[in-house]
Amino acid sequence: MSSTSKLRLGPLPRQEVVKLTFACPASTKADLDRYAALHAQIYGETVDTLQLIPYMLEAFMARDRAFRRGKEIR
Repeated sequence: MSSTSKLRLGPLPRQEVVKLTFACPASTKADLDRYAALHAQIYGETVDTLQLIPYMLEAFMARDRAFRRGKEIR
């Protein structure tokens, strides 16, 4: 991947946060670490791997049609 390519997850906005505990397989942690390194290389700002998880989950849920439909039922 060239350094001019953009990742699906863009620069991270600043937001109020709530701390959660997150457990995942070691292979997923390794992938998250690689993604964080690539994100830092592309956007020029070092981010902790844990900072990426909420934005990845948010992007995933935003694209999940069944979840969005369920959200509208309320």
